[in-house]
Amino acid sequence: MKKIKSIKCFDSDVDFWEHDSKSTKTKMRFSSFAPNKEVKSCIIWLSGLTCNEENFMIKANSQKILSKTNTMIICPDTSPRGLNLAGEHDSWDFGSAASFYVDASTENYKNNYLMFSYINDELYQLVKSFFSVTKISIFGHSMGGHGALISALKRPDQYQSVSAFAPIANPVNCPWGQKAFRGYLGDDKNLWHQYDSCSLINQGKIFKDTILIDQGTTDEFLHEQLLVENFESCCKQNHQSLKVNYREGYDHSYYFISTFIEDHIKFHQERLS
Repeated sequence: MKKIKSIKCFDSDVDFWEHDSKSTKTKMRFSSFAPNKEVKSCIIWLSGLTCNEENFMIKANSQKILSKTNTMIICPDTSPRGLNLAGEHDSWDFGSAASFYVDASTENYKNNYLMFSYINDELYQLVKSFFSVTKISIFGHSMGGHGALISALKRPDQYQSVSAFAPIANPVNCPWGQKAFRGYLGDDKNLWHQYDSCSLINQGKIFKDTILIDQGTTDEFLHEQLLVENFESCCKQNHQSLKVNYREGYDHSYYFISTFIEDHIKFHQERLS
């Protein structure tokens, strides 16, 4: 693993890393911030469509909050890079920077777009071994909120807690999810349901603790793409503990995330400690 650059921030550093990935067969990048003290735990952040490993570090203002804790944060890139696969760069909501955190099975993507395995096997183990932490939580935004939810529901023993900002909560029933799943998983909808939060809840995949979601009421994607209300209904029917905070007047942007990021870090801190 190679450190690409380091930028001083709140008496510590935001570091940028690159390593060879067995999952994606490419070099993968992630950023990290660790407070200038003994680190005991980690939160993994999964970013949304069009983002990379740097967006959250620049925009969310999490470092100031984390600098007062014993918890570090890791922000991986949102897809493999440098492959130039067929159709990979044709649109902003599929392919490059839009992996949807699934393990692809279609011909063009099955050898490299194994992002579920990358996050939950490879990066997870790397964090534990290289940074010497034992307790890990996960959260994310939009596509990354979807990624965090399915990671925690499919691997509940790995994560202490899970939360999301404006997640794509029912991708099998929204245009973004349908486009991505058809491109990565083909036409077999049984595969789609293995990466859909609502479907996983209905299959009995229950997380051990309360799931936290923050959602802006003026989010332009709420009713067509995110479908958080569908996830609420599934959780209620299947007795999954869930707290959804509808934030009046907030949209889908990092202005929204930066406003409530401290609440989410405190939520995870309570469970990590």
